[in-house]
Amino acid sequence: MTLETVLTSMPIDIETFTEADDEELSAVTNAERVVRFLYRNDDKAFTPSEIAEATGVKKTSIGTVLRRLRERDLLEHKGDYWAIGDERAVRDAFRFHRTMDALDERFGAEDLEEWRKHAATNPSE
Repeated sequence: MTLETVLTSMPIDIETFTEADDEELSAVTNAERVVRFLYRNDDKAFTPSEIAEATGVKKTSIGTVLRRLRERDLLEHKGDYWAIGDERAVRDAFRFHRTMDALDERFGAEDLEEWRKHAATNPSE
């Protein structure tokens, strides 16, 4: 599977397709917008302002998004410029994200408070 396939295709179940509105079906995170933009332009590096303008991410948010993606080795940063990172890391991150979404869809999102109620309080238990 190519990185292009991972970044652009993500099937949904028919129930989601039937019940969700157009806005819900097109919801993409700021991080996804940035990674997709930089992947499509992998022969260039951009300033944060250029990335914000091209992706629609608010200029007040772009710095945080870029830093978090770099911490995960999904982007490279040099001087004032940012570019897509290691292709394998990007592909693995999107596969993981897609898998977690599918599990949440199938079994429901994890409720941290509910989990804590049943978690062992003593590590030896």
